[in-house]
Amino acid sequence: MDKELMNKKEKLLKEMKQNKIKILNIEDSINKIFIEKKSIARFGDGELDLILGKNLRFQSYDERLSNRLKKILSSKQKFCLIGIPDVINKFENLTEESEIFWIDNMTRTRKIWMKYINEEMEYVTANLTRLYIRYKDRSNTGKYFSMLKKIWEGRDIIICEGAQTRVGVGNDLLSKCKSVKRIICPSENAFGKYDEVLNRVKQESKENLILLALGPTATVLAYDLAKEGYQALDMGHFDIEYEWYKRNVNKREKIDNKYTNEVAGGNITVNINDSKYLSEIIEKIE
Repeated sequence: MDKELMNKKEKLLKEMKQNKIKILNIEDSINKIFIEKKSIARFGDGELDLILGKNLRFQSYDERLSNRLKKILSSKQKFCLIGIPDVINKFENLTEESEIFWIDNMTRTRKIWMKYINEEMEYVTANLTRLYIRYKDRSNTGKYFSMLKKIWEGRDIIICEGAQTRVGVGNDLLSKCKSVKRIICPSENAFGKYDEVLNRVKQESKENLILLALGPTATVLAYDLAKEGYQALDMGHFDIEYEWYKRNVNKREKIDNKYTNEVAGGNITVNINDSKYLSEIIEKIE
């Protein structure tokens, strides 16, 4: 790490001491969802970029989406947990690559985050789904994934996901669910179909657990479904992180049959003819 970067880090650490935000760690965040049957809407650097009027690779700027994200991030309510990056408070256990990225990112954005979040609120970590690739010490990764699996064990679940996301296909993440149904949505610019997706989910029983893997659209969807009385979890990236964990890789790599948006060429996937997966699809929204 060069001198300029070290200076940025030291400056950030001083700011973090002065105005520390309450963000639960990964284990406490997962436990809160499991024990209290809470919903979660997650915010990361992508959601903040949309708030600031920027485009993402898989979601173009949309004024309505941007405004909803601002309101949800600033909301003071008890029906939905809000997940924010724990690097707002500290740089802990990050790989060198991740630490460099987040020092640069927080230098640019931490003051912006502080405009929207409330120092009196308790947040959970948005990184409860990003359990593997960013960390130096990965000894607790298996434990955390086991804790996540307990949330949906024995439950009927409905997954809202992109057309090539394929959560749980080819791994055992969902093996102990009572049942799995899928609503397939656009892989890119999913917010353009937001109302259609929301209304389709609301046709299903509130006894279902709703898992969402739809980028920033999932942040808004989790919040709105929680408000309606569903337990809805914005779980983007957890399936890909699980795939990397099972492969024991040390850097992000493409998963051939799944959309991998943080990897070059990750938007190009192979078709699959998995009869179980296909039988779980109850709706396609294109």
